Amino acid sequence: MALFPLMRPGCNVVASTRLYGGTIQQFTNTIRTFGWSAKFVDSDDLAAVEAACDAHTRAIFCETIANPGGYISDLPALAAIADRAGVPLIVDNTTVSPYLCRPIEHGATLVVHSATKYLTGNGTVTGGIVVDSGKFDWSASEKFPALSQPEPAYHDLTFHAALGAMAFTFHSIAVGLRDLGMTMNPQGAHYTLMGIETLGLRMQRHVENAQKVAEWLEADPRVEFVTYAGLKSSPYHDRAAQIVPKGAGGLFTLALKGGYDACVKLIDNLKLFSHVANLGDTRSLVIHSASTTHRQLSPEAQIKAGAAPDVVRLSIGIENVEDIIADLDQALAAAVV
Repeated sequence: MALFPLMRPGCNVVASTRLYGGTIQQFTNTIRTFGWSAKFVDSDDLAAVEAACDAHTRAIFCETIANPGGYISDLPALAAIADRAGVPLIVDNTTVSPYLCRPIEHGATLVVHSATKYLTGNGTVTGGIVVDSGKFDWSASEKFPALSQPEPAYHDLTFHAALGAMAFTFHSIAVGLRDLGMTMNPQGAHYTLMGIETLGLRMQRHVENAQKVAEWLEADPRVEFVTYAGLKSSPYHDRAAQIVPKGAGGLFTLALKGGYDACVKLIDNLKLFSHVANLGDTRSLVIHSASTTHRQLSPEAQIKAGAAPDVVRLSIGIENVEDIIADLDQALAAAVV
């Protein structure tokens, strides 16, 4: 939906390799049906990101904190590259929510969220949100004719000339929602608005619990490594202080000694954690990404995305943290021998 007003057949989006598996699949396969394509690069390699941008690039796409690997994007640096290329930076902010990061303040043009996750907080809604900064000059070049030129799909209205900062938003409603049908159902919208009322309280508890659980796991000899950016050992610890100063969220991965088989046993033996592909729930959740959410990727792509076969993803909930740790402890005892 965020790409729809920007793209035409033959255009591409420069996307991070460190994205959620479903997003990689969408950018690898689904968008081809529109005649679009994606150029995947390591978003930490800023020179590679800039080199990937060409005359047909219409956006740069990343996640604030990548799901599941915990990589934190250098949003100001990526925004600067996007500015030089004359394209918007689109940031998926699902894993941290607006409470922990507001990407527009770091230079993003558009922000997308899965409302299914932290915003609603209970896994009852399927929904998405696109937020436009209103700061991009869609008429600065001829790259975005849907916004800068008369739109034949809407009475030849020139959206940017007529609506200025609201051009993208109104095009998305007047053309995108009308023609693609991505309209949220009223009950889902109601649940989402109710969930947002407690977002701040929940995110504080998610972060507090995740920090304690990650520190405990990092010290456990049964664990190879933990990817939580709130840990001092994380290569993203300093960047976290800049991008997510109130905390690195509630999502991270851990690698187990014992590999793939140990991951399966861990999940089979957890009792408090729910085994589902969602994240950002009030309940603690667990998933083995390599065999589920990232199963469609090659082994090399799984590793690049932070979803190697020996890795388990945890979404830490708001339960009593001692209960969370106790559940992990007993499951680790059964899984790693």
